[in-house]
Amino acid sequence: MLSTPAAGGRFRAGALPWRLRQRSCLASPPTSSGGEPEKARPLLVERYRNGVSKRYISDGNSKLQIRLEKHDSPVNTVEDENAESLIPQAIRDFVLPAGFPGSVTVDYLDYMLLQFPTNVTGWICHVLVTSSLLKAVGVGSFTGTSAAASAAAIRWVSKDGIGAFGRLLIGGRFGTLFDDDPKKWRMYADFIGSAGSIFELMTPLYPGYFLPLASFGNLAKAVARGFKDPSFRVIQNHFAQSGNLGEVAAKEEVWEVGAQLLGLSIGVLIMDTAGLKSSYWTLTLTWLSIRLLHLWLRYQSLSVLKFRTINLKRGRILVRSHVAQHTVPGYVICNEEENILTWEKFLHPRISFGVPMDRMIGGEESSDKVNRLLMLYKNEKYVLFVEKFGSREPTFLVTFKEAATSMSVLRSLWQAHWLQKNQQNQDEVFSWLEDSILALEHGFTDFLEQMERAGWDQNQIILKVPKEPVLVSEHLD
Repeated sequence: MLSTPAAGGRFRAGALPWRLRQRSCLASPPTSSGGEPEKARPLLVERYRNGVSKRYISDGNSKLQIRLEKHDSPVNTVEDENAESLIPQAIRDFVLPAGFPGSVTVDYLDYMLLQFPTNVTGWICHVLVTSSLLKAVGVGSFTGTSAAASAAAIRWVSKDGIGAFGRLLIGGRFGTLFDDDPKKWRMYADFIGSAGSIFELMTPLYPGYFLPLASFGNLAKAVARGFKDPSFRVIQNHFAQSGNLGEVAAKEEVWEVGAQLLGLSIGVLIMDTAGLKSSYWTLTLTWLSIRLLHLWLRYQSLSVLKFRTINLKRGRILVRSHVAQHTVPGYVICNEEENILTWEKFLHPRISFGVPMDRMIGGEESSDKVNRLLMLYKNEKYVLFVEKFGSREPTFLVTFKEAATSMSVLRSLWQAHWLQKNQQNQDEVFSWLEDSILALEHGFTDFLEQMERAGWDQNQIILKVPKEPVLVSEHLD
């Protein structure tokens, strides 16, 4: 088995810090003692949220067997407390926050159950008022027998309903994204809203397709609002340093309404010019130029935000700086280096979280690799392996154990960046990984100390552990 390294272990001098001398216990597969055939034994169990388990078993000849098992109810321990609920897990995930009820206050569900019928009655009133407004501008009449106003109101509300479906989808499906990276999703909300405006600008060119074009435009704008509102609430909470979230929100409303009144006034003046009245293309080009200015200003406003939380992007910046230069930047410099628009899959090194073990071992039939990985990471809450070993751009695959936390994700980030920096002259993957484990044991403590000195709070690490798969059982020699 892999023994814990002694505190006084020697290190090589030079460009590779925290370098471990190769140890023979992982340089070759483990063998049974006395030449006797090895008995079949389980290595690990990998569990999924839908109740499926993958059981990895080593038979008597060190061949790996993978068995799928189906349980009647979800088996992840984080969901055991919800197993007796009458609400299906898929619906719970769609309408309730992750980790409910432990992640919210005790009055959350009572409030939402009363808020729902409140909103239903409000929208019923909206439909009735819309019909009255259309009659007031000449579509139908209260005194006549025509149903034109009611039909127009139904079409108009149908357009709004399609848009509302977009908000429903975003809130239910992507609700866990906004705490991690509100700046990115607030920016993408404006991109999506701009696409919705393009659909609406096309309605004069195709008046016969007014309803589908307006509906698509409204859908895109509703999706944009679904991204915008939660993101901005996270930003507002960031501003409320003294716990004065209500006042911050109220003052933001003052700024927004003031900008709305000024923008409406300028828009009326622009619309009153002769060129815009007579030319559709002049109107379109004017809208495009102002919209581009709007997007640029939005990007600049988000760039000045200085979050103290550690998400995946900022975590990468911190560990990269520590591995390369043995320093940790403060939150101001880190936020300035953060790229708002970049997606995780385009960042380097490439790290894939929540990877099943069978992908890690690459279809290998021998159980030796699984056993060696479990021994190597017996003191960690995750397992990391390398895909495309030997290439200039390897991919680091990470799967997490049952008790993994945000700190486990941060440790895996540190190890991956160390491996990326020290990948030269490596001819055996396990000795390389073993070196990185010892570097992690010694270097990560210094990393945390420097984080604290740089003003970062370890309680503000919001690196989320993937919900599946979860390694919930290990059996080592």
